[in-house]
Amino acid sequence: MDSIWLSTVGSRAGFVALLFILFSCSTFTSTEAYDPLDPNGNITLKWDIISWTADGYVAVVTMYNFQQYRHIQEPGWTLGWTWAKKEVIWNMMGSQTTEQGDCSKFKAGIPHCCKKDPTVVDLLPGTPYNQQIANCCKGGVLNSWAQDPGNAVSSFQVSVGSAGTTNKTVKLPRNFTLRAPGPGYTCGPAKIVKPTQFITSDKRRVTQALMTWNVTCTYSQFLAQKTPTCCVSLSSFYNDTIVDCPTCTCGCQNKTQPDSCVNRNSPHLSSVVSSSGKPLNTPLVQCTSHMCPIRVHWHVKLNYKEYWRIKITITNFNYRMNYSQWNLVVQHPNFDNLTQLFSFKYKSLNPYEGLNDTGMLWGVKFYNDFLSSAGSLDAYPWSPNASSTLVFSLLTTLIATLASLLILSSLS
Repeated sequence: MDSIWLSTVGSRAGFVALLFILFSCSTFTSTEAYDPLDPNGNITLKWDIISWTADGYVAVVTMYNFQQYRHIQEPGWTLGWTWAKKEVIWNMMGSQTTEQGDCSKFKAGIPHCCKKDPTVVDLLPGTPYNQQIANCCKGGVLNSWAQDPGNAVSSFQVSVGSAGTTNKTVKLPRNFTLRAPGPGYTCGPAKIVKPTQFITSDKRRVTQALMTWNVTCTYSQFLAQKTPTCCVSLSSFYNDTIVDCPTCTCGCQNKTQPDSCVNRNSPHLSSVVSSSGKPLNTPLVQCTSHMCPIRVHWHVKLNYKEYWRIKITITNFNYRMNYSQWNLVVQHPNFDNLTQLFSFKYKSLNPYEGLNDTGMLWGVKFYNDFLSSAGSLDAYPWSPNASSTLVFSLLTTLIATLASLLILSSLS
């Protein structure tokens, strides 16, 4: 459980009643195929042919996470497509296919993959150098563009055979799919674009790809999960009442299936968690009235005429997931008048022209950038003072999705 402090001023700073919060930890309709707080966010695949071979070509495929705050975290991305002809993959660097397929017709020099619809995954950190290329081997993990652009790119090299050997005979792959690591992404068709240019290391020469095409994949919350994955509770300094998360926000306890959640007072907690049999990216939550993996608590700490201050506390009820590189996206009309931020980083997102009411918050590296799983014995991260108050952390992942808040306050 971690906390954050924030102060702001402005004509709309005062509160006369407890905040009314609308948040994306709610159900979505199928028409919401993009993120309203990141309308231009996407993952772009760039496929650069860098050389021709006797029966095909060698290409470098680069994945750019242009999403402002959405990460791809463990177990990482999985990329798939369907070949247009009878192409095979002779070899790969920086990645591998999950299956080889039927290569029985090849008598010598067996291809890496003969499947019509290969599935590709990133290699793990520590892969031998002779199997790596730049920006590979991160276990499929990509950070968000706004938070860590240096680690928002992944690449691999593929040698394709039984394919065209000129720009006119090469056929573009079709039916691209991206899981990161679960569902939620929809990829458009490959489109030929202007060849990518490359600058040599001495910066004295520019080369270019022989052919380039792009594929754009966008995220839909509805496709990822139809039920919420977080909830918000409320309180204020002038009232002892705590408005808890609504009952069954993220689902209800299944009385007929006792393993649907874990009781925090279970005498054999660790054995229950390890023997749950659920995949790593499937939440195993603590038994609560709301049944959410994450709870965000908004507490009004101070409320003066000149400014107000709030404290946000995030609790992780998921026994199967630690959240690193977390972030929190918040909409509030007073974000154009922020005065103080404590123990975290901040970036204004401004998804729409003329609006400065959306902010992204994340932790300081090695200090409070990690949110431990439920039941963890770690007291991390502690604040530097003696109050033992935990400093703020939160997440944004493809598993637990976004915890964005839309706060509507009474005007003072």
